[in-house]
Parts: sequence; C-alpha cells; structure tokens
Amino acid sequence: MSTKPLSTRPWQHGFDEEGIFRSLFAAYPDALIVADLSGAIVLANPSAAALLGYTVDELVGLGVDALVPDAIRPRHAAYRDAFGRDPRPRPMGRQTELVAKRKDGSEVVVEIALSPLRDRGLPLVVAAIRDIGAYPRMKQALQRAHYSERLAQIGRLAVDARDPQVLLDQIPVTAAEALGVDVARVYLLESNLLELRVASAVGDVPGEALGERVANRPDTLLGFVLAQGRSITVPDYRVERRFAVSGSDLHAGLTSAVAVPLSDRGRIVGVLAVRSREPRQFGEDEVSFLESLANLLASGLQRTQSEEALSHAGRLESVGQLTGGIAHDFNNLLTVIQGNLQVLAELPALAGEAYGRQLVGAAARASRRGAELTGKLLAFSRRQVLQPTSVDVNTLLHSLADMLRRTLDQRIRITVDIASQCPAALADPSQLESALLNIAINARDAMPEGGTLGFRAEARATLPEEIRGEVEDSRSRAGGFVAIAIADSGAGMSDEVKERAFEPFFTTKEAGRGTGLGLSTVYGFVKQSKGAIAIDSAPGLGTTLTIYVPQPPGSDMLSPETKQAQQSLPSGLRVLLVEDDAEVRAVIRRFLETLHCTVAVAGSAEQALLALAPEAAFDLLLSDIALGAGMRGTELAMQAQRRFPDLAVLLMSGFSAELLDADRDSPPSWELLRKPCTREELAAAIARVIASA
Repeated sequence: MSTKPLSTRPWQHGFDEEGIFRSLFAAYPDALIVADLSGAIVLANPSAAALLGYTVDELVGLGVDALVPDAIRPRHAAYRDAFGRDPRPRPMGRQTELVAKRKDGSEVVVEIALSPLRDRGLPLVVAAIRDIGAYPRMKQALQRAHYSERLAQIGRLAVDARDPQVLLDQIPVTAAEALGVDVARVYLLESNLLELRVASAVGDVPGEALGERVANRPDTLLGFVLAQGRSITVPDYRVERRFAVSGSDLHAGLTSAVAVPLSDRGRIVGVLAVRSREPRQFGEDEVSFLESLANLLASGLQRTQSEEALSHAGRLESVGQLTGGIAHDFNNLLTVIQGNLQVLAELPALAGEAYGRQLVGAAARASRRGAELTGKLLAFSRRQVLQPTSVDVNTLLHSLADMLRRTLDQRIRITVDIASQCPAALADPSQLESALLNIAINARDAMPEGGTLGFRAEARATLPEEIRGEVEDSRSRAGGFVAIAIADSGAGMSDEVKERAFEPFFTTKEAGRGTGLGLSTVYGFVKQSKGAIAIDSAPGLGTTLTIYVPQPPGSDMLSPETKQAQQSLPSGLRVLLVEDDAEVRAVIRRFLETLHCTVAVAGSAEQALLALAPEAAFDLLLSDIALGAGMRGTELAMQAQRRFPDLAVLLMSGFSAELLDADRDSPPSWELLRKPCTREELAAAIARVIASA
C-alpha cells in the first residue's frame, strides 16, 4: 500500500480537494450532521434536511437534543457524555432501537454511526443517520409489525365484543387504515346463496351502500372468490380477464383489489374485499393480513352463533324440563277425565240421551286434544316416547294433503300419488305426521311465489345404496320399507346446505323465522324408527326429501289391535294395581274390572310389597313409575320379580322421561304404557305383556 501523503496522490492534481469533499457531503444519500462537542450542529447535508423535515439553514445552529424524542432524551445525553469521554468511530445504540424526531414531531426509526474528527485537529463529530425504514427488508419487517399490531387489536375486540356488529363494523375500518386503501367492505352471503349483503363498509361505491345486496355471480369479483374458495388479487382492473370488472368500481377510479373469503367451519359465508385507486397495491403480506382479519371475523361470528345456539339449547332444555315436570300431573288428570268420560258414555242412562252423548263426546274429544298437546310439547323437547304401530300411509297422506290445501298458500298445488299395493308403515302415527308436516312447511318456505308440493309413497325392498349403511337393524332391512317422498319445485339446496340440513340449529331462513330444529327432529324420528332419510336437491331444481320407514313385520298388525288384545285377555286375570293418585287408581281399577280382571290395589310400593307375600297369587303387576316420596315403580317391579319370576310387569307413567329411562334400563319382558290411556290401550298392553311372560 502506498505511504505517500494524501495531498501528493496523482489523481488529485488539477482538482479542488475542498470542492470535491463539499460535493460529496452534499450528495451523500445518508443524512450527515456535523456537531461540536456541545451538541450544536455546524453542518448538515440536504439528505439530513429531507429526513428530519428541516431546511439545511434551520439545522445549522440547532442542538442535536432537538432531534431526540423527549422520552429518550436523558438516555441520549448519557450516550453523548460517554462518547465524549471515549471518542472513537462506532455505531450508537447497539442494544436499543434509535428514533429521531422530525420537525413536525413525528418520529422515524434510524441507524446512527458516529465518527470523531479530533485526530484531524477538529473538535467535531460526524453523525451518519440512515432511515432504516428505507431498507426493503426492514421496511417489510416494519410493515409486518404494523399489521401484527392491528391484528392483535382486532383479536382483543373479537374476544371482548359481545355484539358481532361491533366486530363487523371495525374490520373494514382496520383494513382501510392499515393498507391505506380507499374502499373496504364485508359482504355476507344471504340464505338463498344468490346474493351478498353489504354488512359493513368504508368508502363510497355506487350500488354498494350499507345493507344493499349484490348478485353472487361467478363473473364478478365476489362471485369468483366464492366459486374458487380462495383469496383473489387484482393487480390492475384495466387488464383483468378472469371476470367482468364492475362499472361502479371503474367509475369511482378504483384500480386494484384483494378479496378474501370468510369461512365458517369449512363453508364460505362471505367475503372481505378492499380496493385502491393505485395499481399493484397489494402483495403477499397484504393478502396474508386480510386473510388473518377474515379469520378473526369468521371466528367472532362463529363464536356468537355458537353462544346463541347454546343459549337456544338451554332454553329448549328448560322447556323440556318444564313440560316434563308438568306432564305427569297433567296426564294423570287427563287419565281421570278420559276414563270417567268413557265409563259415563257407556252408562245405560245415556243410551237414549242424544244431547248427553253429544256433551260427553265433545268433552272426550277435548281431553284427547289435551293429551295430543302434551305429546307435541314433549316431542318438541325430545322427551317423547315413540309408540310404533301400523299406519295406513294412503289415509295419512290424503288427510295431510287436505289439511295443507286449506292452510297453505293457494298458489301451491298439492298432489298425492300412492303406488298400488302400498303397504302400511311401522311408525308412531302422530310423530310420522309431524315429520311430514315439518318437511311440507320447509317446502312451502322454499316456494314464496307458489309452486308444486307432491307426496308419493311406495314399497321398497331395500334402501338406496348411498344410505343403506344408516340402518343397522337387520330385521328392518329384511322386512322392507315404505318410501314416502315429499317433492317441491322451490329454490333447491346447494351441496353445502344439503350436508348440514339435518344439523340441529342449522337454518337458511332469516333470523326469527326458523329454529333450525325441523329437519333435525325429522332425522331423529326416522332414525329412532329404524328408518333412513335422503335428500335430492340442486339450486333452482327443487328438493325431494324421502323418508324410508320399516314395514310391519307381519300382516297381523294390519288388523285392529284392540279387538285382538281384548279377545286374548284371559278372564279372571289377577292384577296388583299400584297407583298413588286415588282418582287415577279408581279409573284404572274400573277399566280392569270391565276387562274381567280380579284386582287388588295399593297406594304405594311399600303397601304393594306387603301384598306380595309368599302366598300371593298375581299374574300381573300394574304400577305407576312415580309413586310419591317412597320407592319407585321400577324398583318395586325388580323386587317383585325376584320374589315371583313368572310375574308379568306393566309400568305406566305420564312423564315421558321416566318411560325413556325405564325403556333403557328395564328387562325386555316389561311393557311400558303412556298415560293418559284408554281402556282399549290398557287391554292391548296387558295382552302383549301376558303373551311374552
């Protein structure tokens, strides 16, 4: 290396050294400040003026403390003192992020390198200052940190906000501010899947005001996102060919866009979109930021819906407990009313009293409606016990169609098509009718402008392949099925809606117009009846729901059960009746005596055990399940059968939950009877239990 003095190097000959260094100082891209030991600025280059927001003349004479934020000024003074004691070239603030204060009070993150000039006889320090935000990687890191901070704020809001609209309103505001865009929108997919509603918005776009609806078409940006199921970036509307660019966007001067889907448990429920007047505004970081915002919004909406569903479930459970709690007492009252009315109707004194028979008949019909009402409440709360029997499908469908013609929109045409030789179905008649009615109401809602609602029934030897695995009972498969199809010409269902159609609380209806329990209740009933259900539907092509119910196992079920039961009851059957309600006990005893049974009664399980002495000779124990504060009827039956293994057991209850529990825990030989019951129903139940004993 040459050891010649700097001033004698050949390249310097003919040049103004001082002029060269002044030009270098002025042209240097980093901010350069020269300060004396007191901290006063004596020189500054244009880059320093541009970075700090001053003119060069304003910087000269200014103390460097004016460039330091107030919060860190004491630390800066300590750094300066330490440098003064040991002046040597070094970066400043290795362990601390350095911030410079601009003239307008704003701050900029910087990098500073200090170089003393004392070794050249000058009591000065040169500070080279660089805006690290100008580095591409650093700028990207700062931008990501900025996005992360925004996401953290939205995350806290998503956790804390109880009203989902608060989160909905804040998302486009955050997106617009963080990305510096002109327009931000949240669109939610409507239940008809054909439109999106503007749920929250920043910026004005013609035709997209808050609450307005836009078409869900694949030739638009929003429809394209929904069809693709992924985020879409539009660098420049002017060269976009994947879909038609909205004229309102072009009219508003918008040039670039990003749209990301809102996903709720695998299904898309909306779109978050931002648009800018600048082309090529959005990169991977911006798309990732918007996707994170969309996920937070979807999670917040999902949590709100889950909380509402749980609250709804809690309310339903409360209804179930309420109806179950009153059912026992109410059904006992109905047992007394119905039983006495039945006995009254058979009195010889009423034989010639047409008006009296009319009054008794009206009262009997009213009591039956009361029992049906209790049954519907129990079915609503899923505490109903199914009582399958042979159902004439032809009669049921024609009766249901006649009722619907009187109650549905007259623009809905109703047809019934019953295949010849259509067999009976094995199901609970009232629950089967309720299931068909639920499906019909859904069909009506899918045809707001009218249409066709068709019922068809036919025999099926086997189930369709796609649902064959749903039925595990081989006896049901072997016996064949009755297929009852309900078809409408309505809007139809998408594949996503079909997949969730039987989920509890899922509904495509507007808020307040559906509980989301209709089809889930139908599904539960069909499965409990050892059947299956299938949906055939597509958007715009209507829907056909087909339920497959088992056929009765034998032709004997097609004959009137009551007559068979009464004929098969042996005369003089010895019955121990256990019932804590005296009036109910009196009605049931009267029924038994008219069936030619020999009856002993007990008001509690403890009294019944006394009657079940070793010398006792009973053929049947007929007991209520709930017997006041003492032993329950199920426990009584267990002890009775331990003493007398051949004793037949028939349990009664007006509380369906008790029957459900007893059905789950009791031996198959026990029979369960729901109250209120008629004498014929009691006789049929006794006949079944005696036959199986």
